[in-house]
Amino acid sequence: MNEPIKPSVSLLGLGRMGKPIAERLLSSQGRLTVWNRTPSKADDLAARGARLAVTPAGAAADITLTVLTDLSDVMAVLHGEDGLLAGWKQADLDRPVLVIHGTVSPAGVAALAEELARQGIGVVDAPLSGGVAGAETGTLSVMVGGQDWAVAKAMPVLEEVGSTVVHFGPPGAGEIAKACNQVVVASTVTAISESLVLADACGLDRAQILRVLAGGLADSEVLHQKRDRWLDRNFTGGGSAANQLKDLRFAAETAGRKGLRLPLSLTLREAFEQMISQGLGDLDHSAIELTLAQVRAQP
Repeated sequence: MNEPIKPSVSLLGLGRMGKPIAERLLSSQGRLTVWNRTPSKADDLAARGARLAVTPAGAAADITLTVLTDLSDVMAVLHGEDGLLAGWKQADLDRPVLVIHGTVSPAGVAALAEELARQGIGVVDAPLSGGVAGAETGTLSVMVGGQDWAVAKAMPVLEEVGSTVVHFGPPGAGEIAKACNQVVVASTVTAISESLVLADACGLDRAQILRVLAGGLADSEVLHQKRDRWLDRNFTGGGSAANQLKDLRFAAETAGRKGLRLPLSLTLREAFEQMISQGLGDLDHSAIELTLAQVRAQP
């Protein structure tokens, strides 16, 4: 008996997260189409057998993953004569699925899913947690929202992307779950940073502080992944403070629709807004310690 034909898979966006995800999918799927605004970033993938699309339309597949920062970036690759919508129509694919891995507005992605459903296209919001290390090892947490049929079609691919894949509900539910996740991440990053600011002020060895934290109840994945940044005070690259603030605003947006006021999230937003006002938005969010260290008690 012939094996069923695997659905075609493509990935758009070869940034910090997209590139290692593409590498894993190419290895597991055996074939993959990729597109990136800067084509040269795909050269090594092409050398390993990936098909390089010249336009987003050329990357239209049964399952198309986008690893882009904002919903506006997704819209940019959807529309126009070179966009995914044109590519899906030209390829005459049966109920293709768009997977949105970026952290975007829950309400925005739900509205997009409703719009594309009228064209027979499924939308799965599948934001990620676990950082570059998780993307490289396939151990990301994937928080999923979408129609059942679209999620079922995309699930074999999503299970290659992450080791924890949970479908929370209709379109937008994955983004809400990510907002919950990011409240915890922002809290942990800020709490550890604040503890180090206090340790420094009191003349304690921050390496020893981090060692003690890792050995007790304060241990966390955040501590393990960010430890070297705090020790070396090297905050370039990584998950940016600007993106952290964006995520906290999505949490506030969702809470507001439910009539909730989240006091800790509000405090975190204010801290990251101050950090970005200082011109530090492109640094890793663990650099919040630089902002905290400048805050002085009122006399």
